[in-house]
Amino acid sequence: MGGPIGAILGFALGNMIDVFSKSDIQVDQQNKRYSDHAGKSGDFEIALLILSSIVIKSDGKIDQRELDYVRAYFVKMYGKERANKAFRLFKEIVKAKEVSTKQVCMQIRSYIDHSSRLQLLHYLFGIANADGQIHPKEMISLQKIANYLYINIRDFESIKSMFVDSADQAYKILEISKSASDAELKAAYRKMVKKYHPDKLTSMGEEHKKGAQDKFIKVQQAYELISKERGL
Repeated sequence: MGGPIGAILGFALGNMIDVFSKSDIQVDQQNKRYSDHAGKSGDFEIALLILSSIVIKSDGKIDQRELDYVRAYFVKMYGKERANKAFRLFKEIVKAKEVSTKQVCMQIRSYIDHSSRLQLLHYLFGIANADGQIHPKEMISLQKIANYLYINIRDFESIKSMFVDSADQAYKILEISKSASDAELKAAYRKMVKKYHPDKLTSMGEEHKKGAQDKFIKVQQAYELISKERGL
């Protein structure tokens, strides 16, 4: 992988050439290229690590709770062994200086589809909120990342509302206003279920479908709450 991401990885790897085993990236012995599944999963993993470092450092400090969140997420997604290897790499990535958020996001955008980018943003909000609150500088960083990844404001506010409490939180998650009719509510719910359904990440592997469950559950809970309030 070249470009700005390749430069960051080059810095981080250094003498860590053995950080990923052949079984992790499933090297094809004939053409020396990743299989489709391993490549997409590996690409997403690297994107997670690099964007994690950007968000964590955005408020000028590195909080242990945020680091713990990253490691716990990777254990949940990939299992302890692979998570340990990824976290070793992550600690080196965090040390990298002068990382261009725009250039990194532009490169990520070129090979990761929209559903996966939404999953990335949801994960990054989780990191920022790991210490119990999202720092204003972290929010600015998240907004920049969303913009560079071509995630529109409605999707951004929907995912943001899954972490930031507000009076109309459930409505924001479903991307509608309180004035929406019952028919509009149901239509919005169907739209969001389709957008955030874990099966959207099937091509990334089962581990990423697990990671998408949280967004999907938030959408269901928002719809159930509004339906109960309206007596539907």
